[in-house]
Amino acid sequence: MAILYALVARGTVVLSEFSATATNASNIAKQILEKVPGNDDSNVSYSQDRYVFHVKRTDGLTVLCMAEETAGRSIPFAFLEDIHQRFVRTYARAVHTAQAYAMNDEFSRVLSQQIEYYSNDPNADRINRIKGEMNQVRGVMIENIDKVLDRGERLELLVDKTANMQGNTFRFRKQARRFRSNVWWRNCKLTVLLILLLLVIIYIGVAFLCHGPTLPSCI
Repeated sequence: MAILYALVARGTVVLSEFSATATNASNIAKQILEKVPGNDDSNVSYSQDRYVFHVKRTDGLTVLCMAEETAGRSIPFAFLEDIHQRFVRTYARAVHTAQAYAMNDEFSRVLSQQIEYYSNDPNADRINRIKGEMNQVRGVMIENIDKVLDRGERLELLVDKTANMQGNTFRFRKQARRFRSNVWWRNCKLTVLLILLLLVIIYIGVAFLCHGPTLPSCI
């Protein structure tokens, strides 16, 4: 699964979060919220081992996700933009006064659904490229998270590898089902064409027997 964790926050106040696997990403994400520089809108990324924390802050609302390094940037930032729009559209002005985790019961389900979509649906990146909305992401610098958090010791990110394997297995099974479906439809079309061809041959044969010059007419 490309995206493993996500949260929505106002400043350092987490309003909703969801984790697709067992990980301590929540603790690290909260430290990142305290270190994101300035108050202006920004897109930043912080690397840690084979994972990257992507952060998008717009109008005081911060959306963050942790993704595998192999996911690149376009998918995670498309996810963050999508989540930001959904959150603002759903809660409007309540965003500015809500208490910590006030929206978690409801919106964590949205985070779960969109993590699943952006991690496994090939159309996610395709639609994003068509929209052409990710040019701004190309200039995003990726910094090491230990440097940003200014820690004396190395920060250890713990991720349940089993969950990642399950995500990869899910994608494989989905692709296999799609392949089998395509093969089934192709076989169906071929069978129909063969039946039609056989009917045409039979029709021509019957017509020849009924109207041939050397045979009597059929009754």
